Amino acid sequence: MENLKNIAPLADFDWDAFENGSTPAAGSHAEQEEAYNKTLGRVNENDVVDGTIISIGKREVVVNIGYKSDGIIPVNEFRYNPDLKVGDVVEVYVENQEDKRGQLVLSHKKARASKSWERINAALESKEVIKGYIKCRTKGGMIVDIFGIEAFLPGSQIDVKPIRDYDVFVGKTMEFQVVKINQEYKNVVVSHKALIEAELEAQKQEIISKLEKGQVLEGTVKNITSYGVFIDLGGVDGLIHITDLSWGRVNDPHEIVELDQKLNVVILDFDEEKKRIALGLKQLTPHPWDALDAELKVGDKVKGKVVVMADYGAFVEIAPGVEGLIHVSEMSWSQHLRSAQDFLKVGDEVEAVILTLDRQERKMSLGIKQLKDDPWKDIEVKYPVSSRHHAKVRNFTNFGVFVELEEGVDGLIHISDLSWTKKVKHPSEFTQIGADIEVVVLEIDKENRRLSLGHKQLEENPWDVFETVFTEGSEHEGTIIELMDKGAVIQLEYGVEGFATPKHLVKEDGSHAKDGEKLLFKVIEFNKDSKRIILSHSRTFEDAQRSEARAERKATRAAGRARKEEAVPQIQNQAASTSLGDIDALAALKAKMEQGE
Repeated sequence: MENLKNIAPLADFDWDAFENGSTPAAGSHAEQEEAYNKTLGRVNENDVVDGTIISIGKREVVVNIGYKSDGIIPVNEFRYNPDLKVGDVVEVYVENQEDKRGQLVLSHKKARASKSWERINAALESKEVIKGYIKCRTKGGMIVDIFGIEAFLPGSQIDVKPIRDYDVFVGKTMEFQVVKINQEYKNVVVSHKALIEAELEAQKQEIISKLEKGQVLEGTVKNITSYGVFIDLGGVDGLIHITDLSWGRVNDPHEIVELDQKLNVVILDFDEEKKRIALGLKQLTPHPWDALDAELKVGDKVKGKVVVMADYGAFVEIAPGVEGLIHVSEMSWSQHLRSAQDFLKVGDEVEAVILTLDRQERKMSLGIKQLKDDPWKDIEVKYPVSSRHHAKVRNFTNFGVFVELEEGVDGLIHISDLSWTKKVKHPSEFTQIGADIEVVVLEIDKENRRLSLGHKQLEENPWDVFETVFTEGSEHEGTIIELMDKGAVIQLEYGVEGFATPKHLVKEDGSHAKDGEKLLFKVIEFNKDSKRIILSHSRTFEDAQRSEARAERKATRAAGRARKEEAVPQIQNQAASTSLGDIDALAALKAKMEQGE
């Protein structure tokens, strides 16, 4: 009751009107509404104003902007901000002061968008850290909602380490920094990585300053590439090159390590300026050459696997990190130039003989041909002079044919030893590469590994017979098989060939013999040593003509001598009975005899 003493009645209240049931005339309805509206904030459509969150539901957020009714905003417009709570002040855009239901219509998304471009540009300039909501994945990265604008977050800018699963980031709200804006196309690029790089940079500098060569640290496999492995040393990365993973050859680093594996590494080198750290893994174990059997020596046989092939040879690993080279020349006793791939391939298990061993230089050369006997060791026993063998044609030269009797044993058939009768200008006229040919051993040069071979010696020398057939002056039919400026090659019987110069190819009618023409030829020269027969067609008819002319001259001379013999006695008889005065008569007779001759 004591509280009622302080309540004072209104001085101007019309109690009479109240008692009669009428409303006090304090002004018109319009005046009253105007007075009420003055107590509320002034709000215009399309304005952006601040509002206070008064409740948060599953679907809607109720916001008070000091208007006669509260506004409703869909809750998904605030999904970028998971920390939203009652009492927070947010920007809202007035879309409609009153809809059909009398509801104030607001939008937080439009409010953000109306000023977002200015805020994005300001954030780029000031390098401000802003929050964004990762909406979804896209090619090469993620789409982020920043101030209501869709920005691009490249995959490489999500974190300092490679991302394996992008989907785990969808729906998250993270801090970002605007790194690039394309004003023409309104494109925005943001980065989360940039925020942590500055902090990591300081950590890296501190870690690198404490590094020392030879120091052993524990790290985690961060990334595996074809050329090496990146190791996280706790804020700074180092690289183990593929050659420093193992003492043995490594084709793929995945053979040695796996992602997220923890392992000890040794610092080989580092560059403080470039912040590069070279690490080693194999250096934590002894070098295999140091553990190589001390009794191993030249001449010993070893087994291994071919790990690398080259044209000049094959590298064989006889123990992890211990390799030897088999040069192609040590793969076969054959002297032919061949590639190492003709003998071996990567992965082959081989046995070899140690040819050289240098433990200090850690080098070893091997051979596999030494597992077989050298075919030249007893060459004169297997291939004695005059023995006959079958060989394979390997190569040609202008002067002969190279053949192989067996692997590592080659010989040469000189072009002059191919045929007794045929004039061979090039070996390809007589045989072909890869063909089989029978040979006779003519000479052995063991020191230089050379065999002189013959093919024609398989038969007797037909020129011994030809000497009795193609005697000088004998005539034979022959066919011109090749016509040249300097003469013609004539095919005679028994497969023998002869040669005639142009002047000996003139026929009786004065014309010249033609290619392919069959004529009678006379042997004018036979040389057994040089296997040469010189022929002439012209001489076959010229000699006959000369013979006739000689016969005529011989008959004439004989007749003349007979007449002379008859005349001499007559002269003597006349002389006996003639005086010196008859000299004129003798002179006349002499002149007559000379005229007769």
